[in-house]
Amino acid sequence: MSYPPDPNNPYNQPQQPQQPPQPGYGYPQQAPPAAGYGYPQQQPQQPPAAAYGYPQQQAYGYQPMPGTIQANNGYINIAQLGTVKLATMGQRFLARLIDCLAVGAVIALVMALGLAGALGIVKETDDCSQYSYGSISYSDCVQQQNDAAAGIFATMMIMVAVLGVFNLLYEWLMVSFVGATLGKMAMGLRVVKESTGQNPGLGGGFIRFIIPIVGAFVCYIGALLVYLSPFFDNSGKLQGWHDRAAGTLVIKK
Repeated sequence: MSYPPDPNNPYNQPQQPQQPPQPGYGYPQQAPPAAGYGYPQQQPQQPPAAAYGYPQQQAYGYQPMPGTIQANNGYINIAQLGTVKLATMGQRFLARLIDCLAVGAVIALVMALGLAGALGIVKETDDCSQYSYGSISYSDCVQQQNDAAAGIFATMMIMVAVLGVFNLLYEWLMVSFVGATLGKMAMGLRVVKESTGQNPGLGGGFIRFIIPIVGAFVCYIGALLVYLSPFFDNSGKLQGWHDRAAGTLVIKK
């Protein structure tokens, strides 16, 4: 039985299987379907790369750089200490008040001893009015009173020197080697170097101490401004001018 010739293949030539078109210029190559239950598998999405100017998310265990304020919430990262809380101005004021009471008690004791010595010197002098002006006893009485006045002045100067040395050693040495005075200990505060987290040492402690003392020579207004200067610190670290000069921070232990 014969069939009419195919109009598309009048000469009955064997047909070759059609090959898929090869990708060329302008023709994207389609990827073969992935194996599965008739559904193409989705490729796992890669996390977007961090663009310039956008902060990357913190990985587990990430620690910010030392000196970094944590969202301005009063916490800061310090080397060798980790994240610690900054002391508030109220806490620092109470610590300073306790220190003033402690130093004031020592000052009162020294002044009482000096006053007692001065009164003893005054009692030893005689009233020169009972002597005649031309007598030798009168001249001796006047000389004795002059010596007593000089002794009282010397006693007052010794008191001032003792109090100055005490105040220097109290504030300087305790902050340098302990990191805190009695008032700061009572409030649980500590002065540390911002770069190392350690005690300020002799150099840092002295710089931190001497700046308010220099300001006190201007009718004590300069010292008051130094102690109030943490309010003017826009970095969030509550560093006073003396803290900035010494490179220190006051933290809550």
